[in-house]
Amino acid sequence: MVRAFYAILLAAWWVVPVWAQTSTVDPDDLTLSVTVEPLPDPLMRQEMVLITIHGIYKRHITLESLEQPDFDGFNWMQLGQDHWFESLLDGRPVKNMRRRMAVFPDKTGTLEIGPFKHHLTLLDENNKWFEHTITSEPVTINVTPEPQSDDWWFPVRGLRVSDDWSNAPDQLSKGEGVLRVIRISALGASPDMIPPMPELTSPSALIFAHPEKRLVDLTSRGPEAIAFWRWTVTPTNGHSAILEPITFSYFDTVAREMREVSIAPQRVAFGDVVGAPVSDQRTPVETSRIHPLVLRICGIIAFLSGVLAVTRGETLSRYYLRQRLRSWRLQCQLRWAIWRHDMAGVRASAHAIDQLYGYSIERSELLSELDSHLFGRSFDPNIPEKFAFRLRQTLLIGGLHTNVH
Repeated sequence: MVRAFYAILLAAWWVVPVWAQTSTVDPDDLTLSVTVEPLPDPLMRQEMVLITIHGIYKRHITLESLEQPDFDGFNWMQLGQDHWFESLLDGRPVKNMRRRMAVFPDKTGTLEIGPFKHHLTLLDENNKWFEHTITSEPVTINVTPEPQSDDWWFPVRGLRVSDDWSNAPDQLSKGEGVLRVIRISALGASPDMIPPMPELTSPSALIFAHPEKRLVDLTSRGPEAIAFWRWTVTPTNGHSAILEPITFSYFDTVAREMREVSIAPQRVAFGDVVGAPVSDQRTPVETSRIHPLVLRICGIIAFLSGVLAVTRGETLSRYYLRQRLRSWRLQCQLRWAIWRHDMAGVRASAHAIDQLYGYSIERSELLSELDSHLFGRSFDPNIPEKFAFRLRQTLLIGGLHTNVH
């Protein structure tokens, strides 16, 4: 018992000095540092630089406030909220604060990230509050100018481009227009760094440009800037139109080289017009295609459902089986498009499914809701909530068309 008592006292003797509150602050008790991730050589203007502000605190903190420098010569973003956590230092628990930021040098030469100041409220030996401030060391960064070019300077760590349509652009009904949405997603960039929305041109089409939308997602790898370029296109000659290609360049900060995005010419036509397809696209622009394996699975499911119906004694015509198979394929395409967040594919599949079934007020309202997301005054890139489930429920009301026209 005595040995246990002395052991407790010894443990308390080690712990108390760590948390002892005095008006005298040991510099080692509170530290603040700024770490810059490894930089390329040379670092060019507007390239993203990730920094980490890290504080270690051996004292109890009552209140705190982190003051940032002016960031003269930089644009900056904070990547989420400050992260507070505990760790062990020399076998003793300490508090930690970590803040992640992305900065973009907007000037060239030797730039300085000034000191961060952490204003802390501590306790003294009489449990009275007093103010204390710790400061980080400044950091200098050398920045070189970008290569001379007439193109828009656009440095990114990763770039994704998708080209989506509200419905098939070469199968339009007479007088119908089609919505084209190009999505630019740039990792390591701020929204203002994305090139301006280009002018979409065609000698034989009426083109209405919608207001451009830009936003940013904050990720652990840095900000991801996103832009939506949107146009509504209608052929004006009663037949078809060819949209001119869209090109822009960017600087790959990982490979350290200039690259070009080229979206090939696109044919827009009414459904009764037959013409040669436009040339293949020369750049990796995402397209919406359903995986062949998904189609095979849908075919197997449709075949098994037909066999099951026959075993139950139902009389199925060959036409009905074809319609059932097509329904399964379209529903699989719909789920695939939702999974890919392909709004054009979702709309095309949903309207094709609607043509297979009898009229339903609920389904008509649901399709109108989807169209309002695409064609409304405020474009919404998100798919309506539980869209596939709600559409499937409407199919129980109106059965498949069984008459052959």
